Amino acid sequence: MTTFELFADYFQLHVLDEGSEGDFGGVWNSQSVLDGLAVLEDALAIGTAVNDTVAVGVRVLARRPDDDSADFDHVVEASLHAPSGRLVMMGCTDYLPDAARVDVAAGWTRVRASRRNLAQAVRWSESEEGPEAMEEVRLQIWPAPFSPPRIVKRWTAEAQS
Repeated sequence: MTTFELFADYFQLHVLDEGSEGDFGGVWNSQSVLDGLAVLEDALAIGTAVNDTVAVGVRVLARRPDDDSADFDHVVEASLHAPSGRLVMMGCTDYLPDAARVDVAAGWTRVRASRRNLAQAVRWSESEEGPEAMEEVRLQIWPAPFSPPRIVKRWTAEAQS
């Protein structure tokens, strides 16, 4: 697994085909915010619980992974068309040429974004204390034909209060 940290500015991370020119301005709405997922054909925006740095792990797989959603707070899946065979992972205000990249099979892929430590990360980001917990985002990517987005497991801050 490749790991790094990204600044989730505006509470989001982007996963996109290297050649994507997609604009998320028209796809964020109340439902996509609730789902933590905004979808374009060749790009995904993954919502985060914090407007802060998050830990990201990326694993490219040969096939669909087993369901381990019990280990996470919020899990979503969506298809992404990657004709270039390279995916870019970045915060939405990051500089594209410096963004992390992974090679994938060209064509349709499936991305599962599994997030955890959400309540702890929100509490820490709202306090004046040092970091106690960072939101973690694991991205699993595998070749798969197009299928509709799916919310595997939903987390909401209100449910944690």
